[in-house]
Amino acid sequence: MSESQVTIKLTGDEALVLSHWLEKLQMTDLGRVVDDPAVWAPIRRIAGTLDKTLPELFAPDYGRRLEAARQRLRPED
Repeated sequence: MSESQVTIKLTGDEALVLSHWLEKLQMTDLGRVVDDPAVWAPIRRIAGTLDKTLPELFAPDYGRRLEAARQRLRPED
């Protein structure tokens, strides 16, 4: 049986914020958050894809860019 693929489109801001969150997630005690080992495969694949496609991750002003992206994505009160 051939598996179909799913394409997810994100804005640059969404991708940057998600990449940062996934990195933090992978660095924590994930046993409390990820209770099924099967979930690791897609988490690692998404994180790896983001790492390869986001040059901002290696920019000297990464922190500023990340915070600006967060601000743009937060709902207005």
